[in-house]
Amino acid sequence: MTIADTNQHYDLDPDIFGQFLDPLRKYSSALYESDSDTLELAQRNKLRFVAERLGLRGGEQLLDVGCGWGSLILYMAGELGCRTLGVSPAPRQHDYIAEQAAARGVADLVSTRVGHFEQLDLPARSFDAVTLLGSIVHMPDPDDVFRRARAVLRRGGTLYVSESCFRNMATRTAFDDRDGTGFVREDIFGFGELRPLSELIAAAENAGFSVISVDDLTEHYRRTIEDWIGNVDAAAERIDAHGPGLAAKLRHYLEIANAGWGYTTKHYALVCRNAR
Repeated sequence: MTIADTNQHYDLDPDIFGQFLDPLRKYSSALYESDSDTLELAQRNKLRFVAERLGLRGGEQLLDVGCGWGSLILYMAGELGCRTLGVSPAPRQHDYIAEQAAARGVADLVSTRVGHFEQLDLPARSFDAVTLLGSIVHMPDPDDVFRRARAVLRRGGTLYVSESCFRNMATRTAFDDRDGTGFVREDIFGFGELRPLSELIAAAENAGFSVISVDDLTEHYRRTIEDWIGNVDAAAERIDAHGPGLAAKLRHYLEIANAGWGYTTKHYALVCRNAR
C-alpha cells in the first residue's frame, strides 16, 4: 500500500461539491439534533460537537489532517478564534480555503499545507488539538498516523478521529474484496481502507494515547448521505456539466456508502488525550 500523490475524488472542481454539500462544504457526517434539522444546521451541530469533545474554549492551536474544503478550520477560527492549520494533498482545496478565509476575515488565523500528514515536517508539541474527520481511511499505516499525531500534540492535548469502520474483523474479511468496495477504492478514492474500530483503538493505545470517549454516529451519517443524495438528484444537470454521467457515478458511490450502515459498517467518533 502506498500514498497517492493526491486524491482523485477530492481534487475535483469545487463547484461540484458546492452542488450537493452544505454551504460550509463539510464532507463528513453531520449531527442531527431533531427530525427537522436541515443539512446545514446539522453540519454546524457537528462542528460544535467536535469543539466540545476537544474541550476547545477559544484561541487554541489546531491541526486538521485531511481538511477537505476547510469547513472545520474556518469554523474554529471564526467561532472560537483558534489558530488553525489544515493539511490536504489536493491543491484545489487550498485555493478555495484561502479565498474563504479572506472573505470571512480570518486569513490571519487559517493556513494550509499541501501534502500528506505522514510526510510533512511539523513542529513537535505545538498543537492543542488534532482532528482527523474521515481521513485516516486514506492512510495506509494507522499506527504511524497516531504516533505522529501524538508527537505534534502538547501534553494534555486532544485528538479527535471520526471514521467509518467495518463492524468487526470478520465483516472486514467477508466484504473487503466485494465489487462495491473495489469501486470506491479504484473509481472514487484511489486508496481507502476501512478498518474495525478495534484496530484504531489499538493504534491509539500503542501510540501512548488515553482513550477518553467513543460515540456511535452511524445513524447521523446515514441521514447525512440521504441529504447528499437528494442534493445530487436536484443538481444532476449542473453536476453533469462537469462530465457526462458524473451525477450518476456520485450517486452510486453514496448509495454504496449508505447500504451497509448497521450491518457491515459503523461510524464512530474517537477522542484521545495525550495525557503524559
